[in-house]
Amino acid sequence: MTNKDKYRTLCRTEATIPIFSRDWWLDAVCGTKWDVLLYEEKGRIRAAMPLFLPLPKIVSMPPYTQTMGIWFAKDSGDTKYVTALGQRQKITNVFAGELKKYTAFLQNFHYEITDWLPFYWAGYRQTTRYTYLLHDINQTERLRESMSPHLRRKITLATKHGLVVKHGISAQDFLRIHSLTFQRQGKKPAHTETLKHLIHVCLARNQGDLWGGYDANGSLHAVAFIVRQESAAYYLAGGTDPALRDSGAHALVLWEAIQDASAYANRFDFEGSMLPGVERFFREFGATQTPYFTISKGKIGLWDKALIKLHRRI
Repeated sequence: MTNKDKYRTLCRTEATIPIFSRDWWLDAVCGTKWDVLLYEEKGRIRAAMPLFLPLPKIVSMPPYTQTMGIWFAKDSGDTKYVTALGQRQKITNVFAGELKKYTAFLQNFHYEITDWLPFYWAGYRQTTRYTYLLHDINQTERLRESMSPHLRRKITLATKHGLVVKHGISAQDFLRIHSLTFQRQGKKPAHTETLKHLIHVCLARNQGDLWGGYDANGSLHAVAFIVRQESAAYYLAGGTDPALRDSGAHALVLWEAIQDASAYANRFDFEGSMLPGVERFFREFGATQTPYFTISKGKIGLWDKALIKLHRRI
């Protein structure tokens, strides 16, 4: 049995593996170009590290995937912190050694991974990035009070103007508004085919939904793609019609999606952004700024970058 086969079995039984590291997600965003490192003790998988391999000797992040990194099996309740930390550093050292065969490595680690020292000791670099999280999202009034006054006014204004939020909108409508957001910035949407496939997979698994905000004339103002797992929901992609961006629809759509997510999750992840305007928008929901690490080593050469782009087109 290969490591991937073992990992697929683990994903079917282990609910603590983040959605972006699940085998079905990796199949959707990586195709066949992924593998996984495993650490086993006494016939049990103690840790796993999925890898996206756009080229055989390069590890990178797949599109529409916020974080990956190492998943560790939960320790027993009586395990001392010093013991748990030592065990995790031991495992991480093993993985760092196995990764030496790759010429370039870059991964965003899940925010629950707070210790990157073994990678530092092995010569890797670290950059801190941020996401924004809402916790205990079933406490609607507390969430509303935590919002900025500006955002509350936008949501109230959108409601007064008769905007209605619907879920289950078509992928075609979602992608149309999503692409308009990039057009306003003078850019082209990246990885559109991957996004289409991911939407199809998530909807088929009942682990995602498409949301839209409409006015009384049926015009679609804003959209959001929300994915979910056992305890968390994630804002994966979205956008606003540039001609209608002052209506407050984007804020209203996300607010309705958050309230819906509270029925099955206790955490909402905006996925963060390093862009000032986007960061400010997420922060105004009262979400908690949460750091996570980008770990890297080596560089992807120009030729390799060209090959990766060519493979994506194919």
